[in-house]
Amino acid sequence: MKRIVPILLATTLMAACNTPEKISYFQNVPLNTYETIGTDNDIRLRPQDQISIIVTTKDAEITSLFNLSRSQYRAGETELRPNYQGEVSGYTLDSKGEIDFPIIGKIKIGGLTRSEVAQKIKNSIIEAKMVKDLVVTVEFLNLYFSAVGEVKKPGKYAITRDRISLLEGLAMAGDLNILGRRDAIYVIREENGQRVSHEVDIRKKELFDSPVYYLRQNDVIYVVPNNVRAGQSTLNDNTFLSTSFFLRSGSFLTSLGYLLFK
Repeated sequence: MKRIVPILLATTLMAACNTPEKISYFQNVPLNTYETIGTDNDIRLRPQDQISIIVTTKDAEITSLFNLSRSQYRAGETELRPNYQGEVSGYTLDSKGEIDFPIIGKIKIGGLTRSEVAQKIKNSIIEAKMVKDLVVTVEFLNLYFSAVGEVKKPGKYAITRDRISLLEGLAMAGDLNILGRRDAIYVIREENGQRVSHEVDIRKKELFDSPVYYLRQNDVIYVVPNNVRAGQSTLNDNTFLSTSFFLRSGSFLTSLGYLLFK
């Protein structure tokens, strides 16, 4: 009996190093409970954002007046751009959030969503009495977020939809690796000429109420390393087992063997 107690104690201490509470997501999320989702979470355009605007009508000549050719893109803007066929109109919002649209002239679209931009362009063309039956399609060209730190695939990722959550962003980056802290994920955001950093804990349901649960263009997600990663100065990129881990494990096994075979 005296020999069993130390063994159980040692085993418990080792197991505590990787408790589910440290790595499990959504631990206090109520099950089978409906919660209202906010409706105003779509991406809104800012100065220097780039978009494509495609106008389609039954009259090919009128259509050509509104659609810039592919050759009119700025050099170096193709990295994150969807692969369009045919005519594509590329526009960069100026410092006032405006674009210079063919025939119509200056149009302020800063602060609008994709669907709102499409509707505004459509209304402007109809008001100009050029055509009534038309379709306006708007797509993002250079909108992206970045994921760094303890994720499996750090990098820059394109935003191609009206709404993208932090969880979706982490999934695109391959999710957190085992050495990332679930309770210390930072989202660094720039808006209105200011930079602000938010900290979230994806183990808690309060994540859904965070102002950074829905990502914005140019957001940076940083996953903080846990204590194991911080102590791995000689870590190999292909493994999460450090020298200190083996030393601790070896010490534990030696003690366990001594207790068992003493």
